[in-house]
Amino acid sequence: MSTLTQAKRVVIKLGTGVLTSGIGDLDTQRIDTLCQQVMTLRARGIEVVLVSSGAVGLGMGKLKLEKRPKDLAQLQACASVGQSILINTWQQSFDPHDTTVAQILLTREDLRARHRHNAIFNTVECLLANGTIPIVNENDSISADEIKFGDNDTLSALLASVVNADMLFILSNIPGLIDLQGSGEVVPCVEAITPEIEAMAEGTTHTTSVGGMTSKLTAAKIAHRAGCAVIIGSGKDAQLFDKLLNGESVGTHFLPSTAPIKSHKRWIAIQDGSDGELTIDDGAAAAIIQSGKSLLAAGISKVEGPFEAGAIVLIRQASGRVIAQGQVDYSASVLMDKSQPASVAIHRDNLVLLS
Repeated sequence: MSTLTQAKRVVIKLGTGVLTSGIGDLDTQRIDTLCQQVMTLRARGIEVVLVSSGAVGLGMGKLKLEKRPKDLAQLQACASVGQSILINTWQQSFDPHDTTVAQILLTREDLRARHRHNAIFNTVECLLANGTIPIVNENDSISADEIKFGDNDTLSALLASVVNADMLFILSNIPGLIDLQGSGEVVPCVEAITPEIEAMAEGTTHTTSVGGMTSKLTAAKIAHRAGCAVIIGSGKDAQLFDKLLNGESVGTHFLPSTAPIKSHKRWIAIQDGSDGELTIDDGAAAAIIQSGKSLLAAGISKVEGPFEAGAIVLIRQASGRVIAQGQVDYSASVLMDKSQPASVAIHRDNLVLLS
């Protein structure tokens, strides 16, 4: 099982409820404590990337709004006002540790485009090499509905995959995944996110928050696929990282995949918007699942598009179950034509199993 003592790089996502004491009010004492915990990790040789919520809530306070706006423009205005306050507060709290922070604001499009995906990785690598703490948030001031992550839980999982983190910490006001259907206690370890595990999740009705446990489980699935362990725990526990470094069990530990995705496949793995679908026969499914083979055009029984060569497509078995996604070598029209049945439709280096 992955442990914090073995980690070389971690991503820590901090929810609005952890960082604020009310709408528009940052809990600077807790932020100071979190900074101290980050420095403890760095002293142990662990690189840290932070994903910090709170901009919208801070903006709501400054603009004297009592409820999270539903209007997109008003949400963007709140984020614009709050983000500068948020990043300045983090810098002030890291100043006593003689540590510089860097702000990175992302939209989902930044991770969809391959060159931007690579740029994010390179920027974070450079910042960490210079001893700087990257602090990431969604660029809510410009994000439209079609490019929004929707919540920072998802953003943190995607980021953990991009930067090749060993562990992702999703910290909020709750101590972990609670077995609401049974014991009522925190589930200490999850090997696989089954329907029974998903049934334990509940959403949130908090004024400044988005998502709840449902979004955290979605994030855990993304991180699991990338071979990254996840711990969901309480951001209000001032000794959380000390406990973990001492080998204690804290929060809910989601184990990473035993067959993590290679770095060059990570971009394909985190794409959640496909351009089309391929339905394949049982022989082709067995070849890619059991033997790790490429997908040949001859094994495709149905093509749904349109899409061009280089597009990301979902791959289904005849039963309808989605088993993989990949980057195709041919357009939908060429694959429908069946003129090159022996050709490789998706090379195994561009194919990622999803189940």
